[in-house]
Amino acid sequence: MSITEKKGFNLNPFEAIGKKWMLISAKDGDKVNTMTASWGGMGVIWGEDVVYIFVRQSRYTKEFIDNSAYFSLSFFDDEYRKKLAYLGRVSGRDENKIERAGLSVVYKEDIPYFEEASTVVLCEKLSRHYISPEGFIKKDIIEKWYGDNDYHDMYIGRIVDIIQK
Repeated sequence: MSITEKKGFNLNPFEAIGKKWMLISAKDGDKVNTMTASWGGMGVIWGEDVVYIFVRQSRYTKEFIDNSAYFSLSFFDDEYRKKLAYLGRVSGRDENKIERAGLSVVYKEDIPYFEEASTVVLCEKLSRHYISPEGFIKKDIIEKWYGDNDYHDMYIGRIVDIIQK
């Protein structure tokens, strides 16, 4: 039985990720950073229940994900929408945006997530793939989404635990 079956996990990724957004968080040393994301998905690969997320090369959170074996996805109720917008707009390089947003970082087995989240997916990083211009079949995607040449890395993470309130 998979982790998602054991936990009775039933989240619509089109709604939760694409419309309501999520926070991607990781720890590097004693610091935690997070970013708001609306690109990603969930599925099965290599015999594992996984998530896949996309993080631009320029994002500060990317450094944290690259330097950690784990990351988390935190999903929130609608009342947190303004905080998620703020966390997506401001860089943790410039200020302690988590503190300013008024969210509480908690940990499960050293993986950071947010106490206020309604659902949390804890992930072990399995792979990272650079999204390059050469990989696009429909070249108009490059023009629309990558005019600044700030491409994404795609991370695939094995779901190790799910916390639901």
